[in-house]
Amino acid sequence: MSIDIINVHNLSCSYRDKTILKNISFSVSNNEILSIIGINGSGKTTLLKALSGIIPFEGDIFIFGDNIKTINVSSVLSLMSQNSSLYFDYTVYDTVMLGRYMNFKDKIFSFPSKEDKEIVLYYLNKLKIFHLKDSFITNISGGELQKVFLARVFVQNPKIILVDEPTNHLDLVSQISLIDNLKEWVGYEDRCIISVLHDISATLNFADKILVLKDGGINYFGDIHSFDLNTLNIIYGTNIIDYMKKNFSIWSNY
Repeated sequence: MSIDIINVHNLSCSYRDKTILKNISFSVSNNEILSIIGINGSGKTTLLKALSGIIPFEGDIFIFGDNIKTINVSSVLSLMSQNSSLYFDYTVYDTVMLGRYMNFKDKIFSFPSKEDKEIVLYYLNKLKIFHLKDSFITNISGGELQKVFLARVFVQNPKIILVDEPTNHLDLVSQISLIDNLKEWVGYEDRCIISVLHDISATLNFADKILVLKDGGINYFGDIHSFDLNTLNIIYGTNIIDYMKKNFSIWSNY
């Protein structure tokens, strides 16, 4: 049965006197992936920050029917970005265990339970980074580090994952792995993903719904299969379709 996990009504955001987003409304249902696209400065990251409750906004955001202004958003939502970082030289295991912090009964004096440890080890295995568990995160590759941050997100057991350009600077194999793991994750229980990706081809293959931002408002919101690709030419101010056809024509001989 389809249920709305997120409902956004007339959301607006401003920095100082500049309006970044205005009257944004959309919804995301269980097991759906929504991708947000638009030119640089169109408000994509601002929208993710508003959804995660870390910047002020006007309007309403509901998660499972509850206004986020009245709930602990971090208990149901996790944000993963290209700038995910830690300021200490933690091991891979300890970094992922930090994701269990929200589940500790006493967040100051509690120690990881047997369940916490099992969940962390499960995702280290699943993401194929178990062999790195005792390595310091400063000594692993960028692709491996993104898997660590993804594992940290998964162990939080959120209902909603926001992903902000997580594939930037990753090699192709690492990009495919990250996207495949997210697509598998969202298929279970009442979960959804809202993503921002620069790669348009990846976005179109990743998403169920698409939201196009232009001039601070919504240019398009709806099912990915109903999206007119010619809209991309208008949004980006160049012939995206021709570029894509030429760029990938080399593969047609294989």
